Amino acid sequence: MQKQITHIDLDSFFVSVECRANPKLLGFPVAIGGSSERGVVASCSYEARKFGVHSAMPGKLAKQLCPELIFLRGDYDSYSKASHEVTQIIEEAVPLFEKTSIDEFYMDMTGMDQFFGTLKYAKELREKIIKETQLPISFGLSKNKTVSKVATGLAKPNGYKHVIYGDEKTFLAPLSVKKIPMIGEKTAENLRKMGVHKIFTLQQMPQEFLVSAFGKQGNMMWEKANGIDNSGITPYVDRKSLSSEETFEKDTMDIAMIDALLVSMTEDLCFKMRKENFLAGCVSIKIRYSDFNTHSQQIKVPYTSADHLLIPQVKALFAKLYHRRMLIRLVGVRLSNLVRGHYQIHLFNDSETQIHLYQAMDYINKRFGNKSVHRAISTGVNTRDFNPFNGKKS
Repeated sequence: MQKQITHIDLDSFFVSVECRANPKLLGFPVAIGGSSERGVVASCSYEARKFGVHSAMPGKLAKQLCPELIFLRGDYDSYSKASHEVTQIIEEAVPLFEKTSIDEFYMDMTGMDQFFGTLKYAKELREKIIKETQLPISFGLSKNKTVSKVATGLAKPNGYKHVIYGDEKTFLAPLSVKKIPMIGEKTAENLRKMGVHKIFTLQQMPQEFLVSAFGKQGNMMWEKANGIDNSGITPYVDRKSLSSEETFEKDTMDIAMIDALLVSMTEDLCFKMRKENFLAGCVSIKIRYSDFNTHSQQIKVPYTSADHLLIPQVKALFAKLYHRRMLIRLVGVRLSNLVRGHYQIHLFNDSETQIHLYQAMDYINKRFGNKSVHRAISTGVNTRDFNPFNGKKS
């Protein structure tokens, strides 16, 4: 049976939600992001893109490129609710789908041809989402995730593209190598130095040569260039929280050690969130004393997965909660009110440098193992019996 994978992407999602709330913004160059000059663009309208404005661009540069740019602070609560509206519609219509971010989905429609016609069904679902949410949406349909995602990019804004089974290589060949999802600016630059600009050239290159030049990435690059992608759909599960607890072998009042442990816990949970594309809107601390009395406290925070923003909140909560000056048996950190979203795209308060730092840290930790790069304060934490991800999932 031929695989049929549909990739759906909500166009300029943040801006579209703002325009839905305030139609007067329609047709104007609009950007969502940090309010300060050091903030970055999280999303922008197509009118703004005509001036060269794009996601992750410093807000100051965006204003220079487009002096008439309307810069909005943004409201993640409203974006989360809009994403939930779309998710519910997809959940009712498709038995197997994957939600990769707040505005992006993959749907497995294999086998639907014999009942509805896959393209017809995908088009009707798109029209239903647009009608019920008033949000523009584009989709790509093909035999795998890579080709469908590329097709969606070419279908934007507010369109769709179907790559017929067997035409994957022909479809990809004339496109820039930057269209392949896994190829970033640095890899594209290295390919340009080798004289490789189009996917067609990648298709013609020996697979062994790319592996020798780029390692495992070279193998994936060759496969994707040739329209090969056997990755499956990860079923969507709406995680509500992430938490971590540590019960000490001996009850303690070593505040310095506890402080380092809380930092380590928060780092681990934030890395886990970024890895799974989550942002947290609430932070909780739990303390269990030697007499087994347990106390907790929480605070709502602007949605984020950045440990440098959440660690101060964790420390402040602990300082406020720990007032009995008794031996402590257990401490815990919980991040809740989770919503889908990429840190590097959707952060409203950070500089471009800070975003690149997190991207580099996460890359190293994913490749060489968690804690390969971390804050110095958490270096001495004894984690022999400590699993940062053994917390509750609710």
